[in-house]
This record gives sequence, C-alpha cells and structure tokens, in this order.
Amino acid sequence: MPRGVVVNQPHVFVNLINKRKIITILPAYNAAKTLGWTVADIPRDYVDEIILVDDFSNDGTFKLAQKLGLLTWRHDSNLGYGANQKTCYRLALERGADIVVMLHPDYQYNPKLIPYFVDLINEKYFDVVLGSRIRTRHEALDGGMPLYKYYANRFLTFVENIATGQNLSEWHTGYRAYDKKVLASIDFNKFSDDFVFDSQMLFAIVEKKFKIGEIPVPVRYFKNASSVNLKKSLKYGFQTLGIALKYLFVKRI
Repeated sequence: MPRGVVVNQPHVFVNLINKRKIITILPAYNAAKTLGWTVADIPRDYVDEIILVDDFSNDGTFKLAQKLGLLTWRHDSNLGYGANQKTCYRLALERGADIVVMLHPDYQYNPKLIPYFVDLINEKYFDVVLGSRIRTRHEALDGGMPLYKYYANRFLTFVENIATGQNLSEWHTGYRAYDKKVLASIDFNKFSDDFVFDSQMLFAIVEKKFKIGEIPVPVRYFKNASSVNLKKSLKYGFQTLGIALKYLFVKRI
C-alpha cells in the first residue's frame, strides 16, 4: 500500500436496510469546497462506513474529512487518480466491505442514488452498477457537460462497446458500485495510476464476465466540480482506444 496515514476511525452508522456491509469510498484531490455537500447527501441508513483517500491535496480536504468523521487516509505525495482508487479499494476490502460504492466527492454525482446501486447488487441482478450521465444529449449538455467531452465520451463508449460486445451508455463515469467478489478477483494493482485506470477496470470486468448494470444519473458540472483538462483528456482518450483495440483482437487487457 502507498505510504500514508490513517488519522481517525470513522463514525459507525447503523445500516437499517442491508445485512451486508456497505462502504462508500471517496477518492479525493482538492475537494474541500464540495466534500461537505457530498457527505451530507450520502444515505446513512444504507452506508456503514465512508472512506476518503486524499491524494496529497493542498486545500484542506484532509482536515475537513477528519472533522466530518470519515475514515481518512492521506498519501505522502500525489500519486494519481488510479493510485487513489487502488488505496480506496484495498482499505474497503480490509474493512470487510461486501459492496463498495465509488463516488467522486466533487458533488457532480448525486449521492442520494446510492440505495439504487446497492439494491441492484444486493438482489443479485448485477455484479457492477454504473451511474450513466448520458441518458440523452439534451440532459447531458444542459447539465453543463462540455460539448467536446460529450462527443469524446460518445465516441469512446461506441468503440468500447464494439470491442467488448457490451451495450453500455457510458464507460467513463465516476460513480460505480461493486460486489466484493469483483474487486477480490481483479488484480487492479497492476493497472495504471492515472485516469485510464477506470477503463482498465471495466475491461477486466468484461473479461471476467461479470454482469454490469446501469442507472441514469443527472449530470451537474459547475465551477467547483472537478474536470480533467484537455491535455489529460486527450491522453486518457488515446490510452483507452489502445486498450479497446487490444481487447478486440486478444480478448484481454
């Protein structure tokens, strides 16, 4: 595990709905302005613990997470988005999670939808549930998604669906839920520490034939919501295309 420090134990919430342990993970970087809103909207009757991993933020994210009573871990340096998720998943599995919900703490996604993700896995309809921002073009653009991001998302998703035989509406969401057997069976530590980690995870999930479901989630881009810049977006896009082409021909990543 990357070097870091856990500074406090979380408040224990009473899960009144599910017998399985539900943990929400928040991979955070400079999320101080939106973290409070995100945590306030997480349904505490569905979620047993909230884990935040801070990837060496410089805006007070870590201290705020402590004040909010979250299980907090801070990397000793900025390791990257993929590395952040790796730490999140390892901590969640170590703490006995049965279902792990990954949610960006920038308040772009609605935490109040967590029960729907959990129920679809709990009832064994799916092993993985994705929150899709692309229900219609009109809704995505009205929610503030930049035009170039929308069309890049549609193009990449089309290519990934062709390569895998899936029919997902979006491959690039930051709102995902996993049954523990999925995380336990995938060697995610070998994947990139960068943004393409998300694509590698989904291709590995398809490769292992886990059942993937989707829930439409309203998109909301605003000033304090995180957004990958154009240069990093292009890098992510080309890396994802490379993975898709490899999978198309050899059926593994």
